[in-house]
Amino acid sequence: MNQLADKRAIVVGASRGLGRGVAEAFLGEGASVVAVARDTGPLSELAAGHKQLQLEAGDATDPAVADQLLRQYRPDIVALVAGAAPSLRPLHQQTWESFSTNWNTDVRMTFHWLRQALLLPLRPGSRVIVMSSGAAIMGSPLSGGYAGAKATQRFMADYAAQEARRADLQITVSAVLPRLTPLTDLGRAATVAYAARMGISEDEYLRQMGKPVTPEIAGQAFVSLATGRQVEGAYMLTADGLKPLPGAAPAERQTPVPAIKEER
Repeated sequence: MNQLADKRAIVVGASRGLGRGVAEAFLGEGASVVAVARDTGPLSELAAGHKQLQLEAGDATDPAVADQLLRQYRPDIVALVAGAAPSLRPLHQQTWESFSTNWNTDVRMTFHWLRQALLLPLRPGSRVIVMSSGAAIMGSPLSGGYAGAKATQRFMADYAAQEARRADLQITVSAVLPRLTPLTDLGRAATVAYAARMGISEDEYLRQMGKPVTPEIAGQAFVSLATGRQVEGAYMLTADGLKPLPGAAPAERQTPVPAIKEER
């Protein structure tokens, strides 16, 4: 349909899972796509068939990578989908290193890319979409600090949106919180772990979960946000698509007063 013709998108974490679905959806809508991944090998065949796809191997948590790629490509759309697989074990069996994995990857990556998008800044009309997780709301007791990291990503997207409005940058920032899906490496591992914890089969666990979010559904959700059919804010993503999460409309939202304990 070419809804994104003449647009350039950077997809961070595009080599597999939902990130690949986002990259393919952007390509399908006519965008020029820069796919960023530690290992771009899985994207070689896709790139061979799409001249508008460029591959960039790099560490998304490195601020120099974020700065270089944003300056080099000046994207209209930035999709932050990269993330680490959490250590799937209960709290008392975690180490601090395993517990903090997603803070040192997902949160760090989001911080550097949002920061650079605001400092550069991106062109007016640009859109930044952060992939968080439904775990940010529902928790994930077998995933260490994963749920907290994903909640922080949602907050960071909101903070960046506020700063963009304050500076009149005309940059839209959104967060997408997909439900757990067995169609990603992370989701498959989590399905096995939670089914075992509940003492049920994986098939029964999946039946209880309902229809899964697919890479194609994620891709279309990001297209919807990238084309402006959805306003900025946070959205739950299910098999039925995007659903706005409760909260004030962006123009109405007041900057909260930090809760600071008064010293006496």
